[in-house]
Amino acid sequence: MNVTRKGSAKKRTVGIRVKLIAALLAFTVLVLFVIWLLQIKLLAYFYEREKFAELEEAYLEIRTHMGDADFEKQLVEVAEKHSICVRVFTIVNKQAKEVADADVGVECMIHHLSMSLLWSLHRNAALNEGSYDKRMEINSASSEPDEEGVYLPGLHRPADTVNAICVRIFQYEGQEYFILLDSELSPVSATIRTLQVQFIWTAVLLLCGAILFAVLLSKIIAEPLTAITGKARRLAVGNYTADFEGNGYREIRELADTLNFAAREIAATDHLQKELIANISHDLRTPLTMIKGYGEIMRDIPGENNAENVQVIIDETTRLSELVHDLLDLSKLQAGTKKIEKELFDLTELTRETMLRYDALIRHNGYRILFESDGEANVCADRSMILQVIYNLINNAVNYTGESLRVRVYIKLFKDKVRLSVDDDGEGIPADKLEQIWDRYYRVDKVHNRAVIGSGLGLSIVKGILESHGAQYGVESKEGVGSKFWFELPLAKS
Repeated sequence: MNVTRKGSAKKRTVGIRVKLIAALLAFTVLVLFVIWLLQIKLLAYFYEREKFAELEEAYLEIRTHMGDADFEKQLVEVAEKHSICVRVFTIVNKQAKEVADADVGVECMIHHLSMSLLWSLHRNAALNEGSYDKRMEINSASSEPDEEGVYLPGLHRPADTVNAICVRIFQYEGQEYFILLDSELSPVSATIRTLQVQFIWTAVLLLCGAILFAVLLSKIIAEPLTAITGKARRLAVGNYTADFEGNGYREIRELADTLNFAAREIAATDHLQKELIANISHDLRTPLTMIKGYGEIMRDIPGENNAENVQVIIDETTRLSELVHDLLDLSKLQAGTKKIEKELFDLTELTRETMLRYDALIRHNGYRILFESDGEANVCADRSMILQVIYNLINNAVNYTGESLRVRVYIKLFKDKVRLSVDDDGEGIPADKLEQIWDRYYRVDKVHNRAVIGSGLGLSIVKGILESHGAQYGVESKEGVGSKFWFELPLAKS
């Protein structure tokens, strides 16, 4: 025999503290990566970009001074301002003639270039629309001048020294000019090493700080949630007295207020549901007891098997059937499974038909059920449901009317709607209880009395039917005077 074991292991979930610490650590790592990328890895790249941008700026300043009488003086001032070297040539008949220069830069390179390399730079600039930028390294091991290595006798510098060379070709007053600008690119390796050490210390401090901050923040966030969760567990097992406190921040306060409201509502519903079960049990037990009792009398006592006893059993069975039927209707309405089938009918005529059900009650018990109407009132609704509404409202009035035993039913017509109201002369309903009387668990009188007619669930059924039709309804009551229940339906257009 195969035995299947049901149930699965409890899924382990990560707490908010772990998630918060992980999130802050991930953010810190991302920030550190961005700092490392921009401040260390790409430092040389941004440095060179700024140097070439500075040379371009110097070139544009020199262009503005072309043709000035003191051009050479202006050239020197621009070179000193930017700490660069400048050479300006004019090209005549494919020959280069130097017209001005400024040698104020640190370890200038362009003043030591051979003519062949100068023409090579000129050619590259001409092929690139008159603009050419180059990183040029000094390689003293080479004896042949070319674009990649330059032999500079008498110049003693490290082999890794690099200069930024800016070459421009332009026309001025019909003459072609060729200008070279030179700026030393200082080595950044020492700076990068320094930044790397600082970055390591920064990373360690930031990670430790992120962990500490995450722990403190998670404690602030998690503690109120943990307290609320513990009280919610007590609420789940039926302890509705748990008082949820919302200390900390707005969301926690809102959650606590919501849970407090839910606890009050659940407690009220639980209490009223217990009352409902007790009341229904009473209503079920009474007819069952009478059916059983009269059945035993008819069985055991000679001569008691008569029509009167049989009628009692039939009446109690009918009452029992009505209660079960009303419970089923109420369940369907609450679940939304009872479908509405609308049709056109006269509400006034339907009410008159309903009044016929109370003839026996009027004859034998002395009740006076009065009916007044403004005339024909055609509506489009579910006829059987509206009949149930009218029947239950009259039943409710019969059960709660006063010593006068009088119930009044009115149908009043308005321009586009009709109102049906049912009045009784009972004790009335306290103002603070008016909103609760429609609840299926609620009874105004705490001592359960058996209904004269109906099951006692009428108002709950009325509420469900009218709300499913989108109808307006309400109650007006004054203690010691009586109550009026009413509902309105739109008049059907011809």
